[in-house]
Amino acid sequence: MKQLIKFTTRWQSHTKSILGLFIALSTCAVSNQVLASTTKASISQSSLFDVISARAKKLASEDYKAPNNIELDSLNNINYQDYRSIRFKQDQAVWKDDGLYELQLFHPGFLYKTPVTINTVDSDSKHSRLPFNTDFYNYDGTSAPLKDELTKSTTNTQLGHAGFRLHYPLNTDKYKDEIMVFQGASYFRVVGPNQVYGLSARGLAIDTALASGEEFPMFKEFWLVKPTAEQTNVVLFALLDSPSVSGAYKFNINPTTSTTVKIDMQIFARKDVKKLGIAPLTSMFYHGENSTKFFDDYRPEVHDSDGLLTQSQDDKWVWRPLNNPSQLSVTSFAYENPKGFGLAQRDRDFNNYFDIEAHYHDRPSLWIEPLGEWGNGRVELVEIPTNTETNDNIVSYWVPEKPFKAGDSLQLSYTMSTFNSSLNKHEKAHVVRTRIGSAALPGEENPPPQSHRQFTVDFSGPALDALSEQLKLDADIQLTTGEVSDVSVQKLPNGYGWRVAFKIAPQDDSPVDMRLSLKLRNKEISEVWSYVWYPNDIK
Repeated sequence: MKQLIKFTTRWQSHTKSILGLFIALSTCAVSNQVLASTTKASISQSSLFDVISARAKKLASEDYKAPNNIELDSLNNINYQDYRSIRFKQDQAVWKDDGLYELQLFHPGFLYKTPVTINTVDSDSKHSRLPFNTDFYNYDGTSAPLKDELTKSTTNTQLGHAGFRLHYPLNTDKYKDEIMVFQGASYFRVVGPNQVYGLSARGLAIDTALASGEEFPMFKEFWLVKPTAEQTNVVLFALLDSPSVSGAYKFNINPTTSTTVKIDMQIFARKDVKKLGIAPLTSMFYHGENSTKFFDDYRPEVHDSDGLLTQSQDDKWVWRPLNNPSQLSVTSFAYENPKGFGLAQRDRDFNNYFDIEAHYHDRPSLWIEPLGEWGNGRVELVEIPTNTETNDNIVSYWVPEKPFKAGDSLQLSYTMSTFNSSLNKHEKAHVVRTRIGSAALPGEENPPPQSHRQFTVDFSGPALDALSEQLKLDADIQLTTGEVSDVSVQKLPNGYGWRVAFKIAPQDDSPVDMRLSLKLRNKEISEVWSYVWYPNDIK
């Protein structure tokens, strides 16, 4: 339970209100009573997305109604220790023994003061609401008195849930692993085979990194379609709402050698949105191989992701190593109809982390692949300073060029897939490490300023590694400002990769935006390494 709380609380120091992270209670529009009924009702699965979309459109045409919070003091006042002592009983799992999937629920309370409504849809297209029930949970330790208090409450069955998780035999037929979780605002997390939870995805990001403050839309109601006994995928729907936007979402989850989620979304603007973030990913980068600040930590690296990867329509791949900057950093990559983007945990070597509890080397990478044309826009990367690994300080998403104004609607689809260090379709040489140090020579009498840096960027890949060291490879380096010198390209002594080394001299305190790729006879044979050096990062 610690990890599930962790990703929701990480934003507390970076947003104006933690209440923006809590899920809304469902409200029932008259025109959609069939969805809001607590008794069994019937509606075809093929029509469900359209019905939820109609409900979202109606919500967007009305004034926003803030969700109601739990009114029970006994739930509002429990602490972290109390909350983690409440555990769902595995024998109470929804769909238990009916097929490959099981559904388990999260208890409301603690941070989760605004429960969600969860409905199940059976094979006859009948759906019914899952009521809250204390019999679902074990109340251990300090949470033991809570069960009696809730049982006596007349609102017990109306409490709703904090979220849910899906279980599936991902790694062994003998056990149903947790593969996906929805808990907090529009946050959800997913894992592939032999991975542990790390970065999060969201339904939508609004006004991220703006001075006016970020808005957190909420999945307020869910509909989960019960799979057949042998069905290997599962489908669920969600209704999203916020002061600016409402929307309908469909998730088709398909775990195989990786876990792929096809997402269909239709959103409606209640009011003008300053910045719309599509397919947002949220992660953590505390320190890593490229960090220039000292961290008093026995672990060499601490991060859920170590880079942003993008793919353009003409198959140019760009790798941007992540950073924990000294000040808020927002950078972007402009594209027309991008083929994909994602946050990756490329380094999978335990020896670079040494953390036997967090298993950072097993954290998932996530790849977003647009379906259809997304038009012009940009992939934006936000890096937020943090002094702890418990804060999510990395965000990436797609920002459409066309403004999203009140009364507008937008319908998009994409897939989100887990992977490890690399994607099979990415055949060019990869960046395997980025190291940064002083540009001064050992013992130099008049060393350059500390802001002058020595960079070493190592590339590797089957085709690149097979090249003879007698060949001449060129480094194509571009800087927006400052000067570059002492450029060299050499094959590594172990035969696995080539190194580009160079020095930069910033101009005053101006950030240096760099791009680097390897070329053989003027043909690009690697992905593009992209990095921004902030001279003020050296204190």
